[in-house]
Amino acid sequence: MNSHVRKPTKLQHYEQQVDALKRGCFKDPFSFLGLHAISDTHSEIRCYMPGATNLSIKLAKQTLSCTRYPDSDLFILQLSNKVISAYKLVVDYSQCQVICEDVYRFESSLDNSAMYLFNEGTLEHAYRHLGAHFIELSAIKGVRFSVWAPNASSVSVIGEFNHWQRSQHFMRFNPASGVWDLFIPELTPGQCYKFSITTLSGEILEKADPFAFKMQQAPGTASVLQTRPAAIELTDKMRAQRTKRNAVDAPISIYEVHLGSWQRKEGDRYLNYQELAQRLISYVTEHGFTHIQLMPISEFPFDGSWGYQPVGLFAPTSRFGGLEDFRYFVEQCHLANIGLLIDWVPGHFPSDPHGLHRFDGTHLFEHADARQGFHPDWNTYIYNYDRPEVRSFLVANAMYWLEEFAIDGLRVDAVASMLYLDYSRKEGQWIPNKYGGRENLGAIECLKQVNLRSYANNPGIMMVAEESTAWPGVTRQVDHDGLGFGYKWNMGWMNDSLHYMQRDPLYRQHHHHELTFSMVYAYSENYILPLSHDEVVHGKGSLIAKMPGDDWQKFANLRAYYAFMWAHPGKKLLFMGSEIAQRNEWNHDQSIDWHLLQHSSHQGVQRTITLLNNVYCNEQALHQLDTDPAGFSWIDNQNAQQSIFSFIRFAKKACNYVVVISNLTPTVYHDYCIGVPTAGEFEVILNTDDEQLFGSGVRVFSHANKTISSQAIASHGQQHSIKISLPALATVYLKRVLDESIN
Repeated sequence: MNSHVRKPTKLQHYEQQVDALKRGCFKDPFSFLGLHAISDTHSEIRCYMPGATNLSIKLAKQTLSCTRYPDSDLFILQLSNKVISAYKLVVDYSQCQVICEDVYRFESSLDNSAMYLFNEGTLEHAYRHLGAHFIELSAIKGVRFSVWAPNASSVSVIGEFNHWQRSQHFMRFNPASGVWDLFIPELTPGQCYKFSITTLSGEILEKADPFAFKMQQAPGTASVLQTRPAAIELTDKMRAQRTKRNAVDAPISIYEVHLGSWQRKEGDRYLNYQELAQRLISYVTEHGFTHIQLMPISEFPFDGSWGYQPVGLFAPTSRFGGLEDFRYFVEQCHLANIGLLIDWVPGHFPSDPHGLHRFDGTHLFEHADARQGFHPDWNTYIYNYDRPEVRSFLVANAMYWLEEFAIDGLRVDAVASMLYLDYSRKEGQWIPNKYGGRENLGAIECLKQVNLRSYANNPGIMMVAEESTAWPGVTRQVDHDGLGFGYKWNMGWMNDSLHYMQRDPLYRQHHHHELTFSMVYAYSENYILPLSHDEVVHGKGSLIAKMPGDDWQKFANLRAYYAFMWAHPGKKLLFMGSEIAQRNEWNHDQSIDWHLLQHSSHQGVQRTITLLNNVYCNEQALHQLDTDPAGFSWIDNQNAQQSIFSFIRFAKKACNYVVVISNLTPTVYHDYCIGVPTAGEFEVILNTDDEQLFGSGVRVFSHANKTISSQAIASHGQQHSIKISLPALATVYLKRVLDESIN
């Protein structure tokens, strides 16, 4: 007789277990399901298979039929005690038979040391441990599922592979870490899944995987099994290029893009990542931008959020293709030497039922107190930055984009909302920190850790803060009590300069300081000057629509403003559509109005941006000393009556400089005297009134020569000067012609 043949023994009473299995609430399934000794001489294999008509156990040399526990879907096979290395389940359904592995015969494959770091808040690569991963366990291929839900009473994996039944794949609870895990063999990429979570109160929640690499598009809410491709490897040349293009002395001109509305295909369909790689990168290169910044691409359910209410932080949105397609887009950016930044949203998350809110029935990712955990402006939830596991989650997400895709950096959204406990709250609606202050100490520490680890692991990147207040030291190093960002958006310059430009030129003389004040604090941080999507939405109108005057004056104002911006200390950022002077406010549901380029006025603005980018990149004086006061000197910042601004930008070699003059009135000034620091010949390298740019064609020099010589006549505190014609509503760049031996 075979040693596995059963000896008839009486079935034990399992009514409580059967009831828990039937209700889909079983906290410790491995203590009951699978192979277990019931005495010194006998063991049982217990399997719960809803819908099965019969179940057998296939051993090495024989197949044995199980006994159904009365009035249940529990099947039991009693065996004499003997080591069983492996077995399979033969499950009969009404119309088919399935042979599969018993998930309850596999040990946990969680890395306990990694879970310790996760609970400590320092697991940089949590996405390699939590979520769904294709692995091989005991020579069997399958998927390891793991999810952090410490306060759940039961968690199951549900999906297409088990007909979304929460009573089939109960997960193992690891009390030390609060993580549940389960290995399910023989799954394939593309299958949808979720976690079914039973709360302590008995509520059933179905949650998407917070660490999923792919998610369904709306209205679908499931996660999708996806193999994690190998990380993108940069060549030594690419690493050197990245370091060079992101440096504080580099020319950085960023083109901000919403992928869904930059261009559309026939039938108003999205371009995919492959098509975007061809069209967008070519466009950016052609017009001289150095970087692309993508508005959030982490999977998000609602198009109208523009990505700022993400649910799948580790999943590039599938609106434009799969993970490999996105990877191709990134690689093409690297090959073209175009920097790629991604908008990152660690400040809040939406209330979608399949998302992070009340993830295990408790306020796990967010603060329980609405005064700390709910954002009144956006009706979203705020991360509990004091919780170590939340810090691990956010740090790991930053590492995922930087290390797996080798992108150039992250633009961190709404940093001010993270830093202040009273952000957008009235008195009595917020809770002070332990010192009685309004600083969010947990968020501050989280941002510092993100920046420290991002730069340490990825030299040459740039971390950018959208921070709208005067918080000190945003771009100061962490060990010098800073937040550790590389750059900060200069929101003050943006607000002041736009307010000024919207005024009728007749009244600009009374608000002259709005264009000069930014130099008071220009070197307090490493700044980026942003004209972003925020300035062309919510009824604000387009940039061209903000400009005063008739149509010609609107275009002249805009060209002059852009040239003033490109000459001002600080890196540059421009939202798509603004480079062609789109007349309508941005609409995320449709393409940019590319048809406007049939008009010479719009072509002129586009040519202006191209010329500005080329001059900016080629002239060291316009970018080398962006963060050094030695790189800037006013010539005249007091000419409010004529609304003329003039200054000098210096390169590291002081003999290399560019003189910038902006005339922001509709009056032409001939024989305008402007002081220059040294004697020499000067040439015009930019005139926004050039006819090729849709200007009136006023020549800066009255003669036909390409250069003009300075005169030893003092002016504006300088020992030398030149006389020029200053076009109306225009900005002019003059460069001192250097002797090659000097340069």
